[in-house]
Amino acid sequence: MRKDLCASAAAAALAISLSSGCAASWSPSVREQRQAWQRAETRAESAAIHEDPFAGAAVLERAALVHAVLERNPSLHAARHAWRAALERAPQETAFDDPMLGLGVAPLSFGADDLDPGMRVDVSQRVPFPGKLALRGEVAIAEAEIASRDFEAARLRLASMASRLFDEYYLAARSLAINAEHVRLLADLQRVATARYETGESTQHDPLQAEVEYSHALHREVVLATRVRVVAEQIQTLLHRAPDAPLPPPPADLALPAEAPEDAEALVADALAARPDVAAADARVRAGESRVDLARREFLPDFTVSAAYDTIWQETDLQPFVGLSFDLPVQVGRRRAALAQAQAELAGAQSERDARVDEARFGVRSGMLREREARHVLHLIESQQLPAARDQVEAARSGFVTGRSEFFSLIDAQRTLLRVELELEEARADVCRRRAELDRARGRVAGADW
Repeated sequence: MRKDLCASAAAAALAISLSSGCAASWSPSVREQRQAWQRAETRAESAAIHEDPFAGAAVLERAALVHAVLERNPSLHAARHAWRAALERAPQETAFDDPMLGLGVAPLSFGADDLDPGMRVDVSQRVPFPGKLALRGEVAIAEAEIASRDFEAARLRLASMASRLFDEYYLAARSLAINAEHVRLLADLQRVATARYETGESTQHDPLQAEVEYSHALHREVVLATRVRVVAEQIQTLLHRAPDAPLPPPPADLALPAEAPEDAEALVADALAARPDVAAADARVRAGESRVDLARREFLPDFTVSAAYDTIWQETDLQPFVGLSFDLPVQVGRRRAALAQAQAELAGAQSERDARVDEARFGVRSGMLREREARHVLHLIESQQLPAARDQVEAARSGFVTGRSEFFSLIDAQRTLLRVELELEEARADVCRRRAELDRARGRVAGADW
């Protein structure tokens, strides 16, 4: 009989604990974040199966490179695991403390002929004041959202880096090809200058000048070849691959993105809705608001529910009992300081959110202006500077052959053409770089829809 009563008392206290814990259920946003995290984890696991992400590709494509980097980069994996760790805080913050089980005996009652053995069994559960666990859960949920937004921000940053390295890879390879063509032309000019000198049609200065210019071109070839290799190894580092792993060559021509929409306000509105740093700032504000509410509730007492069975009482009706005890929140100064701290942190989070919004507005508007500038520079080089440089080379070559101009004019014209052709490729790459910056400012993955 006594064992039954003891078990009933313990079961009652445990039921109080479990029924109270059920009230602190997860919000749908946590489930959604878990599902989003699982999708990201599944993509990462599937990517790990493919050792060579570019197998069979004749040339390296921008979208393929960005996609591979987002699947393979270890820093993105670290951000994803940090997100998972933050998600696991929610069930911890919304859970009750473990119940306490106590067992006591009266030593003098054992062996006494006139006394029954005296013992006491009690179970207690500490219960925070209603609302505290929910607020702690809201803080944990907001922090999990911040971690998820940090993951998205890392994706945007890596996509922008991958797109930029793609442009650098193309530019280095294309510059090397242009320089190789000029090396061939300078070798021809050197042979012509030498032949003219041998026949007495020119001075020794012409073949010497051609030789100097040719040696400069060979030096540029070494520098550009090293640049191609360094950029390729940077790409391999982003891909978490060995530096000497196979990498397709860049395309022979750089595809330019379509011009961005002209409506700046619409782009800003899209950016504010899509940028992960703005969403993370909003989540920090929500976390701060919950912390302020929680700090206010700390002025209210927590309580402890207990149930016990005490056989020290000889009267059977007095042996089972239940109890309720309260904390005494008399340390008002400490709680006021905690509230002031939470309010200050909330104000800081609100200011930080305003700063992120301002940064998003500026990033979009300045990105639009820079892209337009890059396109304008490209148009000037294509429509004016490059045709003029080519005409200058033809005129200098014709003048040199007919003896109307000096060999130096031809060398100088050839040097100008090389510079303009390199500037043209630089301008093409700059358009793509500026567009990638604008995409990142808009909260979009660079190169995903070019």
